[in-house]
Amino acid sequence: MHVTQLLAHKGDDVATISKDRSIADAVNVLRERGIGALVVTGSGAPLKGILSERDVVRALAQRGASVLSDTVESLMSTDVATCTPETTCTDLMGLMTEHRIRHVPVMSDGRLVGLVSIGDVVKARFDELEREKRDLLEYVSAR
Repeated sequence: MHVTQLLAHKGDDVATISKDRSIADAVNVLRERGIGALVVTGSGAPLKGILSERDVVRALAQRGASVLSDTVESLMSTDVATCTPETTCTDLMGLMTEHRIRHVPVMSDGRLVGLVSIGDVVKARFDELEREKRDLLEYVSAR
């Protein structure tokens, strides 16, 4: 299975936020959308960084509520691991494990075309195992 199939199932909607917005704004978007990360955008590039709930929680623990008035740019990760629609789910799992990340932007021809979470990958793998189980049961029953 490839990332293309994950995006076909989950959709290509990506929650983004400008690097100049406040952390408080980002937290509100995360809460409203029920998501764990935002792709950070800025002039000239579709991907400036990524901001995750984990980034916010760590900053809150270190510096307290004053962090909420900081800009997204001050907390975002700029060394962002990405994949392409052609990346296999196995390779994507390896990337997520190696970099200890839960969200991976999907890029194609320099454009942001999706965002895949570890939950998306786990769900796809679970569905795949369920299909295999059903097929094996049907095969055994037919004998």
